Amino acid sequence: MMSTWEKSYSDLLTKVQNSKPLVHNITNVVVTNFTANGLYALGASPVMAYAPEEVADMAKIAGAVVLNIGTLNRELVDAMIIAGQSANAHGVPVLLDPVGAGATSFRTESALRILSKVKISLVRGNAAEVANLVGEAREIKGVDAGDSADSGHVDLAIRAARALNTMVVITGKEDVITDGAEARMISGGDALLTKVTGAGCLLTSVLGAFAAVEPNLLLAGTAGLAFYSAAASRAAARTAELGPGSFQIAFLDELAKLHTGSLEGHVTIREAGTTTAGGAR
Repeated sequence: MMSTWEKSYSDLLTKVQNSKPLVHNITNVVVTNFTANGLYALGASPVMAYAPEEVADMAKIAGAVVLNIGTLNRELVDAMIIAGQSANAHGVPVLLDPVGAGATSFRTESALRILSKVKISLVRGNAAEVANLVGEAREIKGVDAGDSADSGHVDLAIRAARALNTMVVITGKEDVITDGAEARMISGGDALLTKVTGAGCLLTSVLGAFAAVEPNLLLAGTAGLAFYSAAASRAAARTAELGPGSFQIAFLDELAKLHTGSLEGHVTIREAGTTTAGGAR
């Protein structure tokens, strides 16, 4: 029998697949195609609109707006702020992916400028990116985190959620999501995700799809993280001997094949420090 937590997350997956929410992405040029294909595979409807002249109109009809600073310039940041403020005015959740925050002063300042001008519903990044947003300098190499240890990520996420007044997701070997009061940890996925350019960027957009259908962002974010991890785990099992190219294609296939029982045996969800959800690998 499906447990209460499994039913809640499965109901959200079904809602995404049935309602096909429009996710407006202002994202980086490296990941546009992968992000669009991943959202289509999940069942959402992606749109990539960047022009300052149209982003406000697009944002107000979207289910969620995702701002990703992976390949940024000043005009693009201006467009993100216009889109974010339009989304705020129309009750549309806005998610920020602060790619490479801390790598350069312009990148960090741009992320902070967006945070100061737009009410962000959820920030998703690696530990170094999130730490740099709240003034805790951590090494970052290009747009990759310089550390991979997960110790302390829960505390960092909680500090950041309180400082930024938003939901925070830190991804790594285990993913953490918190609103500053409650925190959950999601275990699953596969290390091959780190070998696919745009895997983290697509995840932020997937979280946007779940946020579009569920106002409880802790619930929506946990569901998105869990199903994303399940798809990665299932794809890795199919392509263990083939490498990241085959994994990438299989991962898109598994996103398309997600169903209400997909978490079983692939994902563990815990309250901070306490096991509350089964299905461990």
